[in-house]
Amino acid sequence: MNRRRTPRLPWLPIDPYILALLGTVALAALLPASGTAADVAGGASTGAVALLFFLYGARLSTRETLDGLRHWRLHVTVLAATFVVFPLLGLAARGLEPLVLTPELANGLLFLCLVPSTIQSSIAFTSMARGNVPAAICAGSFSSLAGIVLTPLLAALLLGGGAGGFSADSLRRIVLQLLVPFVAGQVLSRWVGGFLARHRQVLGYVDRGSILVVVYTAFSEGMVAGVWHQVNPARLGGLLAIEALLLALILTLTWFGAKRLGFGRADRIAIQFAGSKKSLAAGLPMAAVLFGAQAGLAVLPLMLFHQLQLMVCAVIAKRRAHHQLQLMVCAVIAKRRAHDAAPAASAPRPGASAPTALQNR
Repeated sequence: MNRRRTPRLPWLPIDPYILALLGTVALAALLPASGTAADVAGGASTGAVALLFFLYGARLSTRETLDGLRHWRLHVTVLAATFVVFPLLGLAARGLEPLVLTPELANGLLFLCLVPSTIQSSIAFTSMARGNVPAAICAGSFSSLAGIVLTPLLAALLLGGGAGGFSADSLRRIVLQLLVPFVAGQVLSRWVGGFLARHRQVLGYVDRGSILVVVYTAFSEGMVAGVWHQVNPARLGGLLAIEALLLALILTLTWFGAKRLGFGRADRIAIQFAGSKKSLAAGLPMAAVLFGAQAGLAVLPLMLFHQLQLMVCAVIAKRRAHHQLQLMVCAVIAKRRAHDAAPAASAPRPGASAPTALQNR
């Protein structure tokens, strides 16, 4: 007899990739790379980061992104939420150091606030909530493009020594590992874009596998350096509480702020979901370049926030969709009632004589 599979709770989307990341972290904790293995892992991580940003540039359609400039007010609003409001909230959270957060976790939390938005989940949740999907696509693309430049610059400005001091060597690594591969991908996208589109599923595994290599290397360096002894359950609980508050604030600000700016409901949905997201795929490689041996602790807030945003935004998207469906049903009912009432209003009242031919002339 076949057993019925218990469906996963729709309001609690546990991302399988988060489980893979946690498994990679556990592997790094049990078997960290050291010595020659660490050198090999470091080289693999460097190559993986360059490959990620090359593929990212090759798959991103410059034409579609430029076409989206027509809705510039929405994109500016999303960029402001991602690179202005978020960093300000992250700076405000620095006041909890060292009472709640260690300096390393505080740097990681601030770095989380500097990471660009994600494209895929922004589109998925906007579509689920019946929002403006084309706007979400363009807004996510703009944020990702801007993040290539703005995230390292903001990290240099706001994190300073916490991001490896941001020396000339740091700048060189950013240019060689992030900017050069990305620009090369954009230049070659005309020739390789079709191939990448046809093999999207396989390349998705390449993307995720590359990120796992980066995570393993970063967490191995943290284990060898002994930085993980600074994290205890109380610190972790405090970090989760701060991130929950951070997410609640940005969701509230983007929703009601967009309303204040005069955007319609569909645009407000796109602004809320694109403006509140943080990209794990972009943030992890950047952290590996910016933080070096401290990248393990630096990416912990981002990994936790990623799962938190998926869970909360899934609930919000379903509620928005249900509310939109109710509005549509009410509109259909009102239209039908108005249609049914029209013949009744034009029918002759009881006792009234029918119009004669003379009257109809």
